[in-house]
Amino acid sequence: MARILIVDDSPSQLMGMKRIVEKLGHEALSAEDGAAGVEAAKANLPDLILMDVVMPNLNGFQATRSITRDPSTKHIPVILVTTKDLDTDRVWGMRQGAKAYITKPFSESELSELIVQYLT
Repeated sequence: MARILIVDDSPSQLMGMKRIVEKLGHEALSAEDGAAGVEAAKANLPDLILMDVVMPNLNGFQATRSITRDPSTKHIPVILVTTKDLDTDRVWGMRQGAKAYITKPFSESELSELIVQYLT
């Protein structure tokens, strides 16, 4: 069982992703914004992070950059899960250190496949 941190400011999105993570047999941790996500990543050292982009305090691009450049958390794969679907957003997200980028709305199978891929 892996520990997966879900960072999203939408309670309904958090709940939906938590359900998928738990259905796969993993433990779901959550944070409501990018700043809280960075702190949760440092405190819990999860096996994977699902990161929204559009959030208050620290957006997902900034939080991903912080996590992937910090020596204590840079080994944790980050998957950006966002409504931002322009090619430039995708390129920018990957430049911040994300391993994958999936746009909302996503199917349960799409997200599940990415989770499995980055946990192996």
